[in-house]
Amino acid sequence: MSLVLGVLGGMGPAATLDFLTKLQALTPAERDQDHIRTIVDINPQVPDRNDPFAKPGPVLAEMAGALHGAGADVLAIACNTAHAHADLISRSSGLPLIDMIGTASAAARDTGAHRAGVLGTRPAIKLYREYLAAQGMGLVTLPPERQEAFMALLYRIKAGERSKEVGAAMAGLAAELVADGAEAVIAGCTEVLLVLDPAAVRAPVIDAAAVLAKRCVAVCLGLEPVPELVA
Repeated sequence: MSLVLGVLGGMGPAATLDFLTKLQALTPAERDQDHIRTIVDINPQVPDRNDPFAKPGPVLAEMAGALHGAGADVLAIACNTAHAHADLISRSSGLPLIDMIGTASAAARDTGAHRAGVLGTRPAIKLYREYLAAQGMGLVTLPPERQEAFMALLYRIKAGERSKEVGAAMAGLAAELVADGAEAVIAGCTEVLLVLDPAAVRAPVIDAAAVLAKRCVAVCLGLEPVPELVA
C-alpha cells in the first residue's frame, strides 16, 4: 500500500493543477487503485510569498498540519518560493518534505552541467544558490532589470495570459541565461512551463514540478526512502 501524499497548493492554482497532472501521468498505473492517494489544499489566499512584509509561513504550516490530520504521510509543496518556509512547515506539521528545490538542483547536476540558470523569484533563487553550491555547481541569474521583467511576466501568467508573446518573452529570458553561461536552465517557478516551450531553449530545461512529481511517486510507492523529518 502506497503512502498518502499531501500537497500544499494554490500558489498559484493553475501551477498546482499542472503539478497534479504530472503526478498522475508519472505514476505507473493500470487501474484507478494503482494511483497514489493525494490530499491537496489549493489555497490561493496564502499571503504573497514575494512580499517581504507578508507572513506565509504560519499559514502554510497550518495547512500542512491539516493535511497530516487528514491522513497524509509525506508532504510536497507545489511552489518553489514557498520552500523558503520549508523547515517551519515540516517541523510544525510533523510531515517529512519531498523538497522541490533539492530535487530540481540534483536534476540539473545530472545533465552534466556545471552552471545552471534559474528562472524564478528572488527568494527561490536564493534557495537554488545554496542547493546548487551543495552540488558543486554555479548559479547564473538575470541582471536586476531583467529579473524585474521576469516578475512582470510571471504576474501576467498568474492573471491567465498564455499568449505566444508571453511564451516568446520567457524563452528570451532563458536565452539570456544560456548566453551568460548557463548549461542548464531550471524552471524555478511553477508558472514558467505553462508558457515556455523547452525546445525553444538551447540547453536542457529542468521542470521543477515534473521532477518533484516523479520523486513523489518514487517515495510514495516505496522506491525511494522517505526524507528525514526536520528535527
